[in-house]
Amino acid sequence: MLARELVSHSVEDTLRIGREFGAGLGPGDVVALVGDLGAGKTHFVKGVAAAQGVDPADVSSPTFTIAHLYRGRLPIHHLDCYRLEDERELMRTGAHEVFGEEGIVLIEWPQRIEALLPEHTILVDIRHEGPNERRIRILEADDHA
Repeated sequence: MLARELVSHSVEDTLRIGREFGAGLGPGDVVALVGDLGAGKTHFVKGVAAAQGVDPADVSSPTFTIAHLYRGRLPIHHLDCYRLEDERELMRTGAHEVFGEEGIVLIEWPQRIEALLPEHTILVDIRHEGPNERRIRILEADDHA
């Protein structure tokens, strides 16, 4: 596994880091975003979406709908599993079928569906380091480097 660690000092930094990361994503990539409430997961997703040509203002957390689709250079499937009890709930919605498609899949609260995550899922762990600072750790398989 390859690991990178970055520090964000603002929402704008988190968007920039997400944009830089998102520029390197390709068809079929699955990204699991881990972090407490308010850590910046959705801001990171906004940056990834911007890298794919989506207006960040169009990106919001799909907490109540479970999934959003954004149409950019590649389709972006944004899942939020916070309200799910387990993998079976996601399977009942059919949202798990986006794994292996030609788009990018970004998952907030992936620990709720861990058994469904593909083997080469990229992990992005975002932690509070202070009122405005976030530590962003990216762990990816060697073949994603």
